[in-house]
Amino acid sequence: MSGVSGIKEHMEVIGADGTHVGTVDRVDGNRIKLTKKDSGEGHHRGHHHFIDGGLVAEVEGDKVRLSANADVAVTMEEEK
Repeated sequence: MSGVSGIKEHMEVIGADGTHVGTVDRVDGNRIKLTKKDSGEGHHRGHHHFIDGGLVAEVEGDKVRLSANADVAVTMEEEK
């Protein structure tokens, strides 16, 4: 299953390489909103970040695996 269907609050989001990207706060349209605790450092700290649903490769158990490695997925995040 790909896309945002089946994604639930508190699931772990991991890159294709298995590296932790964040934790799902909620699904907002076709985007995954990550919790603030995974917002990073510096000017990113304390802000929600979003991952486009098009990056979701599969949803399995309590994990959302992305089609991009974590370091690439992080650069594609949208901050709001």
